[in-house]
Amino acid sequence: MKISKTSHTIWYLDEENMRRYNLDKLTPAEKLELLTLLEEKEKRQKYRFFDDLFPSEGLLCLENYPKHKKFFDLGVDRRERCLMAGNRVGKTIAAGYELVCHLTGRYPAWWKGRRFDSPIRGLAAGDTLDTTKDILQQKLFGGIPDSDEWGTGLVPHRTIKEFTRWSGKTGLVSEINIEHVSGGNSTLKLRSYDQGRKTFQGTELDVVWLDEEVPQDVYEEALIRTMTTNGLVMLTFTPLEGLTPLVTQFLPGGDMSKAIDSGSGKALVMAEWDDAPHLSEQDKKEMLDALPPHQRDARSKGIPSLGSGAIYPVAENEIVVAPFKIPAYWPKAYGLDVGWNRTAAIWGAWDRDADVVYLYSEHYRGQAEPSIHAEAIKARGKWIPGVIDPASKGRSQGDGKQLLSMYEELGLDLLPANNAVEAGIYEVWQRLSTGRLKVFSTLTNFLSEYRIYRRDKKGKIVKDNDHLQDSLRYLIKSGLDRAAIAPMHKSEPTITSGAIGDATVGY
Repeated sequence: MKISKTSHTIWYLDEENMRRYNLDKLTPAEKLELLTLLEEKEKRQKYRFFDDLFPSEGLLCLENYPKHKKFFDLGVDRRERCLMAGNRVGKTIAAGYELVCHLTGRYPAWWKGRRFDSPIRGLAAGDTLDTTKDILQQKLFGGIPDSDEWGTGLVPHRTIKEFTRWSGKTGLVSEINIEHVSGGNSTLKLRSYDQGRKTFQGTELDVVWLDEEVPQDVYEEALIRTMTTNGLVMLTFTPLEGLTPLVTQFLPGGDMSKAIDSGSGKALVMAEWDDAPHLSEQDKKEMLDALPPHQRDARSKGIPSLGSGAIYPVAENEIVVAPFKIPAYWPKAYGLDVGWNRTAAIWGAWDRDADVVYLYSEHYRGQAEPSIHAEAIKARGKWIPGVIDPASKGRSQGDGKQLLSMYEELGLDLLPANNAVEAGIYEVWQRLSTGRLKVFSTLTNFLSEYRIYRRDKKGKIVKDNDHLQDSLRYLIKSGLDRAAIAPMHKSEPTITSGAIGDATVGY
């Protein structure tokens, strides 16, 4: 049956006939018949949420949601999938839709992901029982049992069978049976992270959906529950907690280039507001204006946020530039941080007219002798002066010789840097926040560190993967005072985007 309205004319089409009515000329009997049809249409539409999603055409068709489709498709051979997305992108609807496909066995014609041919055992969980009820149960079932909205969610009303309620939690379902097309019923449990790991134990599962970022121990238990069944684990969340251990499993080092597939059996899809055609430009503007700056990337793009712990709360896209040929008259210098596990150096070219420093090259290598590092550094221009971690004046564990003197003997022009940490960080932040410090996009190691450079909850700098950040601090605090222009009588080596050893080189 189909009903549509044009001006004052309403018509409906059913299996037997078509009738057209003018609203101004309806008889009482026709009005009653029309009312009955409209009520039936409303009732049927009320329970068609699942059927109406991802239509074949129109603004909301699947082809306009390529990130959602990618998430579905990856399920065919990825056991662990994460949809890390901005707010209101539709991540909960996407995972809920897939879960219902598996629970009912009702897959759309376009489905290329994993399929289950028989009833499954599923589990869906939020961070608390309240959010499980208000978000997951509402999306899946439309509300609470015995209400007018029960059965208006993603799970088709006709497939909902018997269920049990949570004791002491009004309106929340604990377990529910759902009819599968093959015959028999699938079962779905609703749980929450705050119940702890034990509430997930004891039952083999085919599909687990974890909505909102999950504690590591609960995630590990979900993996164990699906291991013997070769089941699926789906995660959907906005990464407001930054690069947590869970996030880095799917996004090592915060490197956005690894956003599709981060390892065997794992897959990550990142989605932003621009991937959601149901959001208007006005919607996006109003939401962005309401967000604090340090949450904008996470809430709009699904990029992990360091929150208030970020040392440099300046978006990466505001500082990264494409490499270009640096004018010969711009002075250059570098900062050097030394150590056996990792030695790092960063080069900067200073446009004095605009007072903008461009970071154009990096050296990043571990477990190598000083001579190896020295050769890589000199390859950028032996004449370029540098400043070094003042701790290098201490004695190395190898031969007891001062590292600073060793590097000087190897031909480097170095002086100890000022190591006033907070003062150096402030100077770097001042340049970043005023657009006076830019980074070539080829500096991948620097950018990986930049994304996770943060303070802990006590305000202390997290000393992990921060060697190039220390080098930058030395460069800005002390190196610019030493910056020099290439001698005119010497030819400077041609430097292009590439590598010397494992050292990335810029222009």
